[in-house]
Amino acid sequence: MNLSRTDVDGRISQGWGGRKPNGVHVNVILARRGSPTAAAMITAFASPSPGFCPIGVPVGPDQASYETVNPPIVLLNKIPVEAFAESLVFGAATVGAAQGVLDCVADGLLEADQETVVFVALWVDPAADDETSVREATREAVGAATREAVCGRERAAAWRLVEQRDRITHPFYGGR
Repeated sequence: MNLSRTDVDGRISQGWGGRKPNGVHVNVILARRGSPTAAAMITAFASPSPGFCPIGVPVGPDQASYETVNPPIVLLNKIPVEAFAESLVFGAATVGAAQGVLDCVADGLLEADQETVVFVALWVDPAADDETSVREATREAVGAATREAVCGRERAAAWRLVEQRDRITHPFYGGR
């Protein structure tokens, strides 16, 4: 399914990529420029707590030649970035997020313009230690989440969770 730009406003999804210790989890929200969704997300991303840094995702070999990815991507880390992880979050994950969104543009799911803004909340495993693995994991997670946000989930997959709701779990949940 290929939605028009107006149809993607407010679509939300999540994606996982990679494996421990270089795994990545993202939440993606798509917004149409000028919409209430975009205004709310920009306000939230522009009001971070200490240790959280929203960035417009740039790409390029050095700061003098940065380019803005279209559609624009705003990325915010979900956990405070320690000095050891800055290159993983602001380097590897930034490149991976750009690649994941650009994969969706190449697939015809999004337009390469300024009308849609892709908001990404990013979690990188604190034990991560490999830039290339984090970049690949972020590309996978952002690509999958963006595809799901644009195309939705198959009804059968959504209903599978409804049917299994008493047995669902999460890697960070240790209870019964």
